[in-house]
Amino acid sequence: MAEGELHKQRDILFHALPPGQPERAARLLGGLPALHVESHPPRLLRVCYDLRQYTLAGLEEYLSRAGFHLDGSLLQKLLRALAHYSEEVQRENLAAQDADLKTREIYVRQYEHHLHGDRDSTPKEWRAYK
Repeated sequence: MAEGELHKQRDILFHALPPGQPERAARLLGGLPALHVESHPPRLLRVCYDLRQYTLAGLEEYLSRAGFHLDGSLLQKLLRALAHYSEEVQRENLAAQDADLKTREIYVRQYEHHLHGDRDSTPKEWRAYK
C-alpha cells in the first residue's frame, strides 16, 4: 500500500444546532498528536491524519461521546459509511501485509535448512523428451 494512501483528509459536517460546534471540536481534537484540524464555520471541520493512527469512525465516536452532534442527513450518513468501510478495509490489508511478511520469513528460514539440489525424480533422458 502506497504511503500516500495512508494519509487521509476528511470533512466532518455537524448539525446546525447548537452553533459553534466546529470551533469547539477543533479545540478538542487539536490536542491529539499527529492530527491536523481546521475549522470551517458554520458547520464543517476538516481533519488530516494517518490511517495507522486514527480512523474517521474513531474520531466521530470521540466527538459524539463528547456531546457533539453530527449531520444526520442521508447523504452524510452514506458518505461516512463509505469512508468507514474503505478505511476498515485498508487497515485490515495493512494487518494482512504484516502477517504475510512474518509468514514469508518463516518459510524462508525453513527452506534455508533443507538440502538443496536437483529434487526432480524424473530420469534425465525423460526431461529432454519432446
